[in-house]
Amino acid sequence: MPNLATNVTVGKPKASGGVYSAPTGTAVPVDATTALNAAFKSLGYCSDDGLTNSIELENSDIYAWGGDRVLTVRTSRSESFQFTMIETLSLEVLKEVYGQSNVTEVTGTLTIIHNNVELPIREYIFEILVTGNKVKRIVVPAGKITEVGDVVYVDGDPVGYEVTLACSPDSSGNTAYEYVAAIV
Repeated sequence: MPNLATNVTVGKPKASGGVYSAPTGTAVPVDATTALNAAFKSLGYCSDDGLTNSIELENSDIYAWGGDRVLTVRTSRSESFQFTMIETLSLEVLKEVYGQSNVTEVTGTLTIIHNNVELPIREYIFEILVTGNKVKRIVVPAGKITEVGDVVYVDGDPVGYEVTLACSPDSSGNTAYEYVAAIV
């Protein structure tokens, strides 16, 4: 097969948002274009660092007498996503970072409680416009925020929550699904 420049792409979030989350058990789409379930809430703007998908594979080598490597066995696989949410005054963003029950809003006043409550596994969707008038949807059926970076307050830069989303396998053993389709 020849090299095709049309297979080279860049990605940016859809105008309606790039990152969504919902409670576990919410119906997830199985294609790139079906409207999202209303339970999926937008997490707003993310920083221009974009979205990073990391897949780590660890292997162990088995050697024969005499030193030849005769087999390589996978010992673990992990997948995660990193992104920085910059709508730090958003109720939905604050709930993702601090816990659903640790953030309340009453008549426009936000209260955020910092504590050691474990964040739950949730469903996440990333919506990405790619070159060639196409959309890519990444569905994470079981994701959990496991790291939150330093929150820096400095003149001239947005306050952000840099998070790492660890992916767990779903009932089929998959950590994420990707769907790509033409925009109609």
